[in-house]
Amino acid sequence: MKKASAAKYGTKLFVVSAPSGCGKTTLCNKLLGDGLGLANSISITTRKPRPFENSNSDYRFVTRGRFLGMAKRGEFLEYEENFGNLYGTPKKFVEKNLAGRVPVLLSIDVKGAMKVRRAYPKDSVLIFILPPSIRTLKTRLHLRKSDGPEEVKRRLALAKKEIAYKDRYDYRIVNDRLDDAYRTLKKIVLKELETTDAE
Repeated sequence: MKKASAAKYGTKLFVVSAPSGCGKTTLCNKLLGDGLGLANSISITTRKPRPFENSNSDYRFVTRGRFLGMAKRGEFLEYEENFGNLYGTPKKFVEKNLAGRVPVLLSIDVKGAMKVRRAYPKDSVLIFILPPSIRTLKTRLHLRKSDGPEEVKRRLALAKKEIAYKDRYDYRIVNDRLDDAYRTLKKIVLKELETTDAE
């Protein structure tokens, strides 16, 4: 992958990662709706939409063949496979917004976040959302009822691997109470945007 630098753009690329069930999507949606001027990078995926998800607002849902074609043409900033499904970040969208000095929000997994950090080492801001405990995370996964028992086990095993990356992030937020976690997240984003404006 050809590396890019956002230094000439003078803006920020916010990357939020979390294990499934930690409230990442809810927190990111609150951030996007808070008038901070963030561009929402919608990931492209080959998985099937869940009942409450909408195409082009939660994810862009495509066939595996189309996804692989996009990857071959270099249309992703990063992409990964999880649970047999492919997920990718559209490169053109990110580059267009950074070129226009618009900060971008990415909600992606830890491996994708590491790739973004390598591509934009000075301008990416990595934020990791943690559960209060693995036990609490297990309860949350069961309560949302979108996965069966075996799927929950797989997600918990993956969560432990993802949490091992937390110290490679710039910020870590424990989502025990959603409102408190969001206040912390917003403060981080505002601080980073103010830093950009001052440069």
